[in-house]
Amino acid sequence: MPLNPQAREFLARYRPDDGGGLDSLDLAAIREARAADPMAAHRGPLTRIASVRDETAEGVPIRIYRADRGDGPLPVLVSFHGGGWVFGGVKRDDATGRDLALRTGAVVVSAGYRLAPEHPFPAAADDAWTVVRDVFARPAFYQCDGSVAVIGVSAGGNLAAVAAWQARDAGLRLTHQALVTPVLDLAGDTPSYAAFGRGFGLDAAEMAWFARQYAPGADPADPRLSPLRVPSATGLAPATIVTAECDVLRDEAERYGERLTGAGVPAEVARYEGAVHGFYSFPGLFDQALEARELVARRLRDAFGLEGEP
Repeated sequence: MPLNPQAREFLARYRPDDGGGLDSLDLAAIREARAADPMAAHRGPLTRIASVRDETAEGVPIRIYRADRGDGPLPVLVSFHGGGWVFGGVKRDDATGRDLALRTGAVVVSAGYRLAPEHPFPAAADDAWTVVRDVFARPAFYQCDGSVAVIGVSAGGNLAAVAAWQARDAGLRLTHQALVTPVLDLAGDTPSYAAFGRGFGLDAAEMAWFARQYAPGADPADPRLSPLRVPSATGLAPATIVTAECDVLRDEAERYGERLTGAGVPAEVARYEGAVHGFYSFPGLFDQALEARELVARRLRDAFGLEGEP
């Protein structure tokens, strides 16, 4: 399975957030790594948009983006950043929030959920659900027209998928769920784990470390951890699922798509050939990131009923 040339160059030049050796990190080093962002230049421009404001949703920090200069109601897209439940944040994800608002035409709500290991499972999942629930509870505050969707990348995709079934069970209708290279099953026993478990950006050992930080001692079959294992997929929100061919998480994400379609839920799975985990977050490095962002934005606009270009 040949790597995309840009993926090959990326792996040769860059290390993950921690600089290598996650097992060597103590809490002080984790916090130091959070404060740094050596990949900032590749996350896309901080494009000027009509409105960016910091608020809270029942105590959870959020950043709200609106590209439209009007004040009428719009669909709302709740966004969850990646980082293995340990790294990342609203500030680091700022360029992505702006880009989503521009591409979709929706109000984007970026959730600053609590991070592990200081705040272990289910803290992040609880915060994600709090933000989604708050959008439904206070539509005027968010300038929401009643249509709400979720999007998440990597661990954020996990939180988005968990929030999707929680919304269904609470009788709240999500318009769409967009999951980008998501963590959907902590079992780590798929063929993609065997094929890409070392040397492809997100190693199997690194994924296991993230899981230990977030959910030490928790049952990996708990659907709040592994939403692929939710007892029933019936009635879940339609989905767009982006996978990278050379990613340990590929198979669980594609199986999730199969579960949805098997339950009668519309789901599109888009696999990016030769790509590695994390490609979507770096449009400055990967042409496929721009392609995937446009695909996701188009699917969201269609789901929201927003016609034409934003």
